Amino acid sequence: MNINLDKFKSSKFRSRFHLKETDFKYIEDKGIDTIKSHATDFITKRLAPAFPHNDGKQTPMKGHPVFIAQHATATCCRGCLEKWWHIPYGRDLSQKEIDFIVEIIMSFIEQEQKNRKKF
Repeated sequence: MNINLDKFKSSKFRSRFHLKETDFKYIEDKGIDTIKSHATDFITKRLAPAFPHNDGKQTPMKGHPVFIAQHATATCCRGCLEKWWHIPYGRDLSQKEIDFIVEIIMSFIEQEQKNRKKF
């Protein structure tokens, strides 16, 4: 699935998130399938509940490529999911929604890999 992430280019906050060399190295070391598995795990545990623990602060700003992707794509908390993706707050996410969110995250990571600047 190729998800259009162009709407985030106009957001000063969202557009500042990009993967760094350490993120690319981590992806290379772990493999893209493992990164997708991490994304699924993070979304299932941190965002899928109707009222996630510490919502709005549960996604770190660094430390894993998926976290960076979540902030870049407004998939970091239920408030952002509702505002940007129209996924309602206050109910558990369906498996279809979890899969969609993971695809958004993976689309960002793939786009970053294509645009990677090698030094």
